[in-house]
Amino acid sequence: MSPQPKTLTIPGLESVYDALATAIDQAGPDKSELFLVKLALLNAQALADAQAFQAQIAAALRDL
Repeated sequence: MSPQPKTLTIPGLESVYDALATAIDQAGPDKSELFLVKLALLNAQALADAQAFQAQIAAALRDL
């Protein structure tokens, strides 16, 4: 049996959203894109699964 994947609760997602919004504001308009790319690469490294990361990219692009 495979272990259940970890998921965030709604309060956990809200906390992450708040932290991300604050960090984007701290980076400022001139550096926010660079910040988001660095964050994405750090999260890809932490995920350690290129296919899963590419699936997340596709999911994020949907319905923009």
